[in-house]
Amino acid sequence: MAYERAVVVIPAHNELSHLPNCLKAMVTAAACVRVPVSIIVVLDACDDDSRNLAGRFGSDVHLVEVDARNVGAARRAGFEYARELCAVELSDDSRVWYATTDADTVVDADWLVRQVESAADVVLGVVRIANWRRIPAAAARRYLAAYRSKRRADGHGHVHGANMGFCAEAYWRVGGFAALTSAEDVDLVRRFEAAGFRIDRDDKLSVMTSARQVGRAPRGFANHLRSMVPRARGGVA
Repeated sequence: MAYERAVVVIPAHNELSHLPNCLKAMVTAAACVRVPVSIIVVLDACDDDSRNLAGRFGSDVHLVEVDARNVGAARRAGFEYARELCAVELSDDSRVWYATTDADTVVDADWLVRQVESAADVVLGVVRIANWRRIPAAAARRYLAAYRSKRRADGHGHVHGANMGFCAEAYWRVGGFAALTSAEDVDLVRRFEAAGFRIDRDDKLSVMTSARQVGRAPRGFANHLRSMVPRARGGVA
């Protein structure tokens, strides 16, 4: 499929300390793609002056404000905005590629290229931790062992809202992101699978994310990382 446009949605709730690095990397990744790319940051109930970032990263970065306090609803709002944005130029969803990441995440320069050049309808990547300094060594080993062991016959077995993309047509056909406070990414992928869409579980498509243990989603990645720590502190190596 030859895509004619790409859109990236980034939900953010009081992420002013992370957003500049996230957006710098995203602008670079967008510049590596041969089609126009719009970057949509959904500011969800932000009171940390994130809106002041408007205009700092170019006209292709859009800030959308919502008051959902819900990561699934925020991602959904971003893609609804994207559909309206793309409709000005394109009426065919099959010509648009969607991607999403998180505000505390930094993508590689080829992040979007790998997605739009895939023959799949959905691309799922992996994450790597930016800094382990605040995580006990035993917890880090436990996390890495569990992460590496999660394999499937068709690739890795992970689903991260911080690293995924999909054809807009596939996204709207399954109903898009649900307004879930956690696991909105897993829910969407289950519907992609049920609908029979081609999924590329690319373990070379990696993004760098924070090692924080208090995240925005109650049962998200930060919660999973935190769950490794008590067991390690209990003396299990």
